[in-house]
Amino acid sequence: MTPSSQTKNLLKTHRALDKKIEPNAGWRDLPIGAIIPRGGTAEQFATGDWRTIRPVWSADKCINCHRCWLYCPDMSWVSRDGRIRGVDLTFCKGCGICANVCPAKVHAIEMHPEDDSKADEAAKEG
Repeated sequence: MTPSSQTKNLLKTHRALDKKIEPNAGWRDLPIGAIIPRGGTAEQFATGDWRTIRPVWSADKCINCHRCWLYCPDMSWVSRDGRIRGVDLTFCKGCGICANVCPAKVHAIEMHPEDDSKADEAAKEG
């Protein structure tokens, strides 16, 4: 395959060359080349489906230091009334920053493979 045919094939699979970005757009709808067509579009992309690992938070261990909330680049941590209430996985990309900044003595956030999510949910319920 020649470079020009690779580019043509890539362009065929992407739909967002000059179109409006719709809510809940998938990765094929993102503009090619990391172009940000205008400001304020981050909320239009539920990027959590890119994740291969995800944070699992323990409310029992959490000391509400808010380091996860402060350092999260996706603003995925939910805080109400001065307390961490959980993580919104809609935009979480699984970078692990939250787990790294959580105090080592507390260790309230662990990163788990996304494939284990059903097992983790069953463990919380049971």
